[in-house]
Amino acid sequence: MEEEKKVVISGIDIPFMDLVVLLIKLALASIPAMIVIFGFFALMSTIFGGIFNMFMFRI
Repeated sequence: MEEEKKVVISGIDIPFMDLVVLLIKLALASIPAMIVIFGFFALMSTIFGGIFNMFMFRI
């Protein structure tokens, strides 16, 4: 049986400028992700809107 290894984190020491650079990269990486998510929801809205529109307002 494998031996269990335990890890204890006692503190994190990150220089301020490295943290600023990390957060800027995170913000820039979120822009394409939001475009993809927006496109997905737009596609789903178009599909479900068309499907539900077929069953409504029949005269």
